[in-house]
Amino acid sequence: MKRCSGWLLLVVLFLSFAVSIPQASAQADHITIAAGTDEDHALQAITNEQDPQKKLAMYQEFVQKFSANPAAVAYGNWQISQTYQATGDLQKALDYGDKALAGAPHEIDILVSQTNLALQAKNNAKLMDYAAKGGEVCLSIAKQAKPEGMSDQDFAQKVKEEKSDAQNNCDFFETSGLNAISGETDPKTRMADIDRFTAAFPDSKFQETVMNLALDALNQLHDNAGMAAYGEKILAVNPNSLPALLLLANSYSEDTKPGSAAKAISYSQKVIEVAKADAPDADKTRKLSAGAAHSTIGWAYLKQDKTAAAITELRTASGLLKGQDDQQYARALYGLGFAYGKLNKLTEAREALTEAVKIPGPLQAMSQDLLKKVNSARASGK
Repeated sequence: MKRCSGWLLLVVLFLSFAVSIPQASAQADHITIAAGTDEDHALQAITNEQDPQKKLAMYQEFVQKFSANPAAVAYGNWQISQTYQATGDLQKALDYGDKALAGAPHEIDILVSQTNLALQAKNNAKLMDYAAKGGEVCLSIAKQAKPEGMSDQDFAQKVKEEKSDAQNNCDFFETSGLNAISGETDPKTRMADIDRFTAAFPDSKFQETVMNLALDALNQLHDNAGMAAYGEKILAVNPNSLPALLLLANSYSEDTKPGSAAKAISYSQKVIEVAKADAPDADKTRKLSAGAAHSTIGWAYLKQDKTAAAITELRTASGLLKGQDDQQYARALYGLGFAYGKLNKLTEAREALTEAVKIPGPLQAMSQDLLKKVNSARASGK
């Protein structure tokens, strides 16, 4: 069977393509303009100006006048960006926001503002850029150096409070990054975005969804080696990822290299262990995962000429897959019919294949051909 007809149908069950993004509220401004300075007086005058056009001109003058003060320049450009956003000129708003970021690249409020702008402008490339940078800033909170003279306990409390204060914005960046990836149609660009997302959000709550988006992109690129490598990468982070385990099990089951069948069995057994399909709370996805894993083990045993063991696995698989996934069910039935036929258990083979031929799909014709051979053998008394 072709790769896309089996495991990909299963991993898609884990995928949510549309995630709504709540509007994030920016934290208090972290750019410091010292009170009583010329910059402070200039900003007070701008604040008192009611005419939007005059205020815009004053901010532009402010940026030029205090060009030697990076904080003043970043703040001024940020305010110009927000002014253009209010007028609907999103491109200029993005441009000035980028100037602000150049002067204050770790300013989380500006990153939030730019992310919102990119969403409004439907600029997917910029959205991913800002989301990834925002994630990097969020990660940096926990990695900051302890101030000299501060106790470990006070430092731990400081980090905890800063992470708590930034959490809403960090969630916003993470969700925005996911939406950028979901909205990207070019598979190469999507994979590049996923690499940035994974680095920025290594413990993302969207790991499974992002992984499935990656698998979909790699499938479009026909990059089987890349799919296996990505599956291994995910397992390094989450050893119990069902989609990654299924992917690797299927990948090795189709590989003809020595030892591949054993690896396919090993990964499939892990799927069965994680899925716990016989548990009272097992949902459809877990049952499908276990069923596909039993089927993969059965086919691997067939390749190893362990026909009796293959029948046990394929019977279990068909029981789990019946009424859940027609194509996976048909694959298990066809293997079961083949295995029974190999042991000359023609009545059992006929029963399995008679069920298989009822299922439209790529295995229907193959099942019909094998059923004809089984019926012919039964008729001749072989």
